[in-house]
Amino acid sequence: MVERLRRRYGSGIDPKTYLGQNYIVADPSIVYELLQILRDEEQFDYCVDVTAVHYPQRKDQEFDIVWILYSFEHNQRVRVKAMIKDGDPAPSVVALWTTANWLERECYDMFGIRFEGHPDLRRILLPDGWNGYPLRKEYGITQQDSEWVKINLGIESGQ
Repeated sequence: MVERLRRRYGSGIDPKTYLGQNYIVADPSIVYELLQILRDEEQFDYCVDVTAVHYPQRKDQEFDIVWILYSFEHNQRVRVKAMIKDGDPAPSVVALWTTANWLERECYDMFGIRFEGHPDLRRILLPDGWNGYPLRKEYGITQQDSEWVKINLGIESGQ
């Protein structure tokens, strides 16, 4: 599979293995097409997860977007990563796997990453109007949106 993908994408992909786990680092410009090929041609028919990792020290590519895919046919798992900068959208894969719908919403809610083409991108865990994104490194572990708490709960934040 890796050789077929390398012939097609060349340096646009970088296949890797870490502790027996296979993953592909893909250029953001081709990642949607790559994911579609993994589904259609390589039989990765289930999107297990869509998440992100925040690296604030990488100024031009602060986020890794990670798609974890599974093939029932081959009993195989693969991860695909694409690095994007803060504010750049990632492609929505809801059209490829409906399971990505709530996963992308959670990623948006926790990291603030927008998924271009998502049918209903809005918060899923935190209330509308919440300020900040709790899984970003700069979001303090005890930080709360004190203003939201005061307005909506009528109390002062205990933090």
